[in-house]
Amino acid sequence: MTSPPPEPPAVPGPPATPGPPATVRARGRLALPPVRPPSFSGRLHDARTATSIGRWLGVAFLVCFVTGLISHYLQHPPGWAADLLPSRPVWGYRLSQGLHIASGLAAIVLLLVKLWTVYPRLFAWPPVRGVLHALERLSVAVLVASAVLEVFTGLLNIAEWYPWPFGFIQTHFALAWVVTGSLLLHIAVKAPEIKAHWSRRSPGTLELPAQDGPDRRSLMLGVGAAVGAVTLTTVGQAFTPLGSLDLLAPRHPDHGPQGLPVNRTAAAAGVTDRAVRDWRLEVRGPTPYSLTLDQLRALPRAQSRLPIACVEGWSVEAAWSGVRISDLLALAGARPGAGLRVTSLERSGSYRVMEMGRDYAEDPLTLLALELNGQVLTVDHGYPARIIAPNRPGVLQTKWVTLLEVL
Repeated sequence: MTSPPPEPPAVPGPPATPGPPATVRARGRLALPPVRPPSFSGRLHDARTATSIGRWLGVAFLVCFVTGLISHYLQHPPGWAADLLPSRPVWGYRLSQGLHIASGLAAIVLLLVKLWTVYPRLFAWPPVRGVLHALERLSVAVLVASAVLEVFTGLLNIAEWYPWPFGFIQTHFALAWVVTGSLLLHIAVKAPEIKAHWSRRSPGTLELPAQDGPDRRSLMLGVGAAVGAVTLTTVGQAFTPLGSLDLLAPRHPDHGPQGLPVNRTAAAAGVTDRAVRDWRLEVRGPTPYSLTLDQLRALPRAQSRLPIACVEGWSVEAAWSGVRISDLLALAGARPGAGLRVTSLERSGSYRVMEMGRDYAEDPLTLLALELNGQVLTVDHGYPARIIAPNRPGVLQTKWVTLLEVL
């Protein structure tokens, strides 16, 4: 038998174009690689760390919520409570609003760290394991969304920037209740896990090895340092002894005409030179009357040293001089216990008309102020006359007063 002839040698040709992987092309169709949930191997994304951060965050939210309620109801008291709001202590609103802003800024730092510790659970697979688990996930989504929106709208309010179509005050107040309710529900659901990881000496509860303890302590020290830095560089706008460290707050308590900041100028309020030039004070009551500025200055004068505290968090104490509101009401024939409605020269605004209850109206420290720190008021501080009262939000210390009405 003869052997088959040898095959001709292969002639090298152009390199072949590599085809798609088998996982990408199958039977002429494109096929995506299988989808797998992400896996996280980072350290400190454990329940012990989340519980430790959660303790601090819970305290910050609690202080922020309580002081926020005080601020809201001092600014917008229900009709039945108007005569129940106290005018003392004179520094009460300054303290509560300063705590509100400080705890809100601290909560931003703590919330971001809390979300970092738990974000791997957002990608847990399968995402829903039953009806109860779905409800729990939904409650967490509501809590996270409302908390993030609450703290960041509050931050923008401090800077007086409102890039949204809704009213800040009503939305911020409603969200506070949503956050608080969602947080209480979350604590109730997670109570067993929180209890297990609350103490440093809970044996057998660490999800990570014991050697991660130093890293956890370092994280907590870092978070504490960040909260401390944010607080020290902003709280000076309310706590004036730390005013020299007030680097990040949008207001400095000593910067502004006559040594006080101004949130709204006369130009922004639409108060014209002509309106100021033709100014008269009208007082309506059983015995109505009106006064020119010279006649008002001729009345018995009184002095008050009171803080003015703004909802954005800044506050500063100053010396005020003017005529007691109680004296002006008495001249109008007001009975004891009467309240007061105040109207400003400004053309528009939520606080153009303001009311105060009897405790404020009768307090000897409540003035129709004509001077600030020994000088005649500048027009941006309310010239010719403005209200100054103890324990009162700055938005209710009405400037450019033109009308007083006995209630």
